[in-house]
Amino acid sequence: MTQPLPAPFHASRRRLAWLTMTVALLAGLMTSLAAHAETPESTTAVDKVVSPRVSPHDDREYRALTLDNGLSVLLVSDSQADRAAASLNVGVGSAQNPEDLAGLAHFLEHMLFLGTDAYPESDAYQAYLSRHGGSHNAFTAPHDTNYFFDIEADALPGALDRFSRFFIAPLFNADRLESERNVVHSEYQARIRDDGRRAQDVLDQLLNPDHPTTGFSVGSRETLADRPEGEPSLREQVIDFYEAHYGANVMHLAVVAPQSLDELEGMVTERFAEVPDRGLSRPVIETPLVEEASLPRAAEMQSVRDSQRVTFLFPVPDPEQAYRHKPADYLAYLLGHEGEGSLLAVLRDAGWADGLSAGVTRADGRHALFTIDISLTPDGAQHLDRIQQSLLATIELIRRSGLEAWRYAEQARLADQQFRFQQHGSPQGDAMRLAMNLSRYPLEDVNVAPYLMEGFDRELIQRWLDNLRPETLLRLYSGPEVEGERVSPWFDAPWREVAARLDGEPLAGLALPTPNPYIAEDLALLNVQDAAPKKRVEAPGVTLWHKADTTFDTPKVEWRFSLQHPAASREAREAALTRLLAGWLGDSLNETLYPARLAGHQFEAYAHARGITLSFSGWRDRQDRLIARVLSQLQEGEIDPASFDRVQYRLQREWRNAPQDALYRQAHRTLAEALVRPQWPTDALLEASHELGVEDLRDFRERFLADLRLEAMAVGNLDAGLAEREARQVAEALSPSLADDEIPELVPLQADELPALTPATTREESLVLRYLQGPDRSLESQARLAVLGQLLETPFYQRLRTEEQLGYVVNASYSPMLDAPGISLLVQSPDTPSEAIQARIDAFLDDFGERLAALDEQALAPYRQAVHDELMQRDTSLSGRTNRLWRALAYGDTAFDRHRRLAEQALAVSAEELRESWPTLRKGGVARVSFDPGDEPSDVLALSRDLAPLPEE
Repeated sequence: MTQPLPAPFHASRRRLAWLTMTVALLAGLMTSLAAHAETPESTTAVDKVVSPRVSPHDDREYRALTLDNGLSVLLVSDSQADRAAASLNVGVGSAQNPEDLAGLAHFLEHMLFLGTDAYPESDAYQAYLSRHGGSHNAFTAPHDTNYFFDIEADALPGALDRFSRFFIAPLFNADRLESERNVVHSEYQARIRDDGRRAQDVLDQLLNPDHPTTGFSVGSRETLADRPEGEPSLREQVIDFYEAHYGANVMHLAVVAPQSLDELEGMVTERFAEVPDRGLSRPVIETPLVEEASLPRAAEMQSVRDSQRVTFLFPVPDPEQAYRHKPADYLAYLLGHEGEGSLLAVLRDAGWADGLSAGVTRADGRHALFTIDISLTPDGAQHLDRIQQSLLATIELIRRSGLEAWRYAEQARLADQQFRFQQHGSPQGDAMRLAMNLSRYPLEDVNVAPYLMEGFDRELIQRWLDNLRPETLLRLYSGPEVEGERVSPWFDAPWREVAARLDGEPLAGLALPTPNPYIAEDLALLNVQDAAPKKRVEAPGVTLWHKADTTFDTPKVEWRFSLQHPAASREAREAALTRLLAGWLGDSLNETLYPARLAGHQFEAYAHARGITLSFSGWRDRQDRLIARVLSQLQEGEIDPASFDRVQYRLQREWRNAPQDALYRQAHRTLAEALVRPQWPTDALLEASHELGVEDLRDFRERFLADLRLEAMAVGNLDAGLAEREARQVAEALSPSLADDEIPELVPLQADELPALTPATTREESLVLRYLQGPDRSLESQARLAVLGQLLETPFYQRLRTEEQLGYVVNASYSPMLDAPGISLLVQSPDTPSEAIQARIDAFLDDFGERLAALDEQALAPYRQAVHDELMQRDTSLSGRTNRLWRALAYGDTAFDRHRRLAEQALAVSAEELRESWPTLRKGGVARVSFDPGDEPSDVLALSRDLAPLPEE
């Protein structure tokens, strides 16, 4: 798989779901120029001549500004957006940390949120966003610090008021230094057993120690400790760093909102003109990332998780130097290919690997590392030298016959198709992408740069290829069996350096990709549109819902086929077999369908409580080929022992490693395992899987396919006739016959009789998850708890994290299980025991009850509106729309208007209703999950076996 790999970064605020998106955005970072002027005046230079290149179907309006203080701004007016968002990227990061203050850039990022001259309260920004349905976050990367938020569109001016002051007059409150230092330390402790962080820590010991990205970047109580007498205080150091590195000249702001460009320009100019012009420029790193005289080198590291992998790294120039031609991407495509004859295919056939990615990491503007990362089987871990030689043989094959113009043209064609039909993401995602790209690329390329491939240049690609040589190879292996005589300095990973051997025989059968047969030809947009899904087929055993949709101006279609079986989760054994069957289907088609994935056709088979869903996403043209191939494999493909062993090992590895997951994720998983039926804990699935062999899966496939119900949905640019024809072809192939009532429903259970639960974890932190469950599944109860969750969010975070410093992971939110309403209150702490956390939560809830007693309708109104607006947010992609409609169908919402009815109900919630429901909510259906190091795990199934279903009304 071609996958650019980001360097470590540190996210500091709430909404941990944003981390995944941030990683993806970081992967595309390149370089740029930042214009700056002399003095911060109130006037603005407006660049109305040069504007970003956009895809043909992007009808948004763009305007580029350069404020007179040098701050670069890109405004996007999207009249269809129902939210507003902003992102400001600062061209400084952890690479600029002083040697004696590791983590200072990250600590500064935290401190900016805690009060400014105009808004001195430490929760002023967060509370305003919460009242208006907003979210926010920030991250510190080696070369960038990025701050972002989204909010109801009408509330954008107030959000920009508060946001802009971060970069003009932060207070750096002395009374918050200690508390935020503790939060940073908690964040460090929460990551200390993360194998990715540990690998980077070991890698840092192998790179050039003088390179500024090889230091500790998170920060801790020790590295951010008070300065000795006579030295500048920590607060003074923070201010010095801010004034040395935060200036308008290295800032790039993007705003995406429904307001007109003139309105947005006025908002931004008024609020950001005071950002100081300090005459700064982005720091340039000249120090080599690797001391090539020390290469080749090899090391081994002990992993926390039961997982083996090997990473091969070669020093290369930073690809920012050639983003228009993408020589590194071209090589990553060839090395990361997964089709027949590819490196991964050959390793899979040998039973040595089950995953591979290739790309560039640790880019610093001058230097980078080209990386091939391979997920190994235990057998593969015994053949590292032959795997290495197979990689080098693949590189040699590319050198001999891989630099061909037709291959480049094929990649360029696929990239152009993606750009032509580029779908906008959420306003927040777009704002982040644009701010970061604005800091890297020339203005005209901020949209198109990731897709540009402006011509085959053999010599240019050859320059990157020439760096992939055995004598410059750096190899890092990680596995749980490694015993190292050294320990990495910050993440405590045992490791050792080993001889860098360059012998061993490569595997046979390596080949380069052939021309891709799945590239779409017919990209015409059909003029078809339905307001809502319509039932197109209803026959014994099968139902099809279809929605013709041109909203996103793309000739793509999303298909979902739910193959439902009455016994898919009846027992743990059957649930494990369902997962094995879904996993085998994807694994057995990996090589065959990899070209389809490259061509924009995505396929996934995933198991769930009622069976297996086959999900197809991609171009309308040639999608039928993919669907037919998958069905043929499901019914007739050979379930061979090698594929079975790979999938079984992969699933067992996932289940074995579940206790190593982030503790807050384990807590939520434990709660769901107790309160939703049918569902099986990971330990039950793992135990059941040990008794299964290839014959068991073959038998299960026969039983599964012989007793099916098919529920299907098609959404996208296809008409009713085509949708019906393709669905009937699938139904004819599968012959489903079961009625809907023969498939068990997912049922949420009542929490009031559930004893306290303890997750099965190996983590060393403490945790409390308090879950307040609503009395029933009615829309009224759902709306009431959703509004309460909105009210609780900011004060809970402010008090238990900011003020009481209990930990980094602190969250209160509305958390329904299926359609069962509930509120989760979660605290994960590195050093506060669960009993003390429970007492703090109780005290908070007591005080919150007093706040509810004084709540009036005027104060409640913005929270009701925030819930309403979040429920009614527009879909920002075809896949997002399809997933929403598919979930609605799972709830039995065949009118597809449940979210609208719930939003209307939220607006009707009164303060008196909240007061009346609060005592029952606190003492009624309350579930507790808690953990302290050394606690024995609960038998979740035994403790929840006799729970009754939660009433519908």
